[in-house]
Amino acid sequence: MKVRPLSLSRKMSVDGLMREYGKGVFGADRIAEAADIYEKMVLEGATIFLGLSGAMIPAGMKKILCTLIEKKMIHVIVSTGANVTHDLIEAFGGTHLKGVSGTDTELRKRGIDRIYDAFVEDRAFALFEKRISPILADIFRTSPTLSASEFIFQIGRRVKARGSLLRTAYRHNVPIFVPALSDSVLGLQTFLFQQEHKLFIDEMRDIGKIIDIASVAQKTGVLILGGGVPKNFILQTMLMLPRVHDYAIQITTTTPENGGLSGATLGEAISWGKVSEKSRLCTVYADVTIAFPLIVGAVIERLGKRGYL
Repeated sequence: MKVRPLSLSRKMSVDGLMREYGKGVFGADRIAEAADIYEKMVLEGATIFLGLSGAMIPAGMKKILCTLIEKKMIHVIVSTGANVTHDLIEAFGGTHLKGVSGTDTELRKRGIDRIYDAFVEDRAFALFEKRISPILADIFRTSPTLSASEFIFQIGRRVKARGSLLRTAYRHNVPIFVPALSDSVLGLQTFLFQQEHKLFIDEMRDIGKIIDIASVAQKTGVLILGGGVPKNFILQTMLMLPRVHDYAIQITTTTPENGGLSGATLGEAISWGKVSEKSRLCTVYADVTIAFPLIVGAVIERLGKRGYL
């Protein structure tokens, strides 16, 4: 197959650009391949697991994620506790900022926390603490023992903001697993609540829940944004089942040479029995905030033309 020159036009759509990417090599071709695999996952009715790590909510990815839930293009989410926390900050009326100037020392004095070039004020966390406390109390009155995903589900049930990821997942019955819940401000607030109440979060129970979901799926697909704990929690599910994930896409900026999970190739997962040589695999080395909207935009356009959406 020959490499062909990419062509641009004034009225090009997102999918039109993606088709052009497929003529090339390197990162462009990988993004195009990822779009093809994601489209195939959806059309073949795969149960799609989304791994959500990094600062995706502060980076503005929330509405895209909610759209994928609403269009039934993802069915299970495994997230860091931080992304859940930042979704709740926005649901409670807090905001994430950009374009804030000053050194980190100056920002500390002004009560502003930095996430690369996104920012959140301390008062947003104060608002979070104020609003999450009665929610925790209400959950405790009805369900003093829950798995982490049940806990997140119950929080989503009580959130009123329409654009919230947790509310959207609750309304569409999409579970959000948070295997490292304690590693977040929501975890800290839950810990403080537990000092006076016997609220118990059984994280081990969620291993069984995600295995049950995978075990009854005809096919499974994985879409990993970043890596970390969400990546492994999704992939390790297949260690407990006599099967592998049929599709897997990873978007990451980390390379494999240092042995870290976030940079580990999907091919490496073949040696673990999490995917196989027959699985459709694609790793895109790119900033998630660049590649993910392009892939999703192209696939939604394709599915719309097919009358699928």
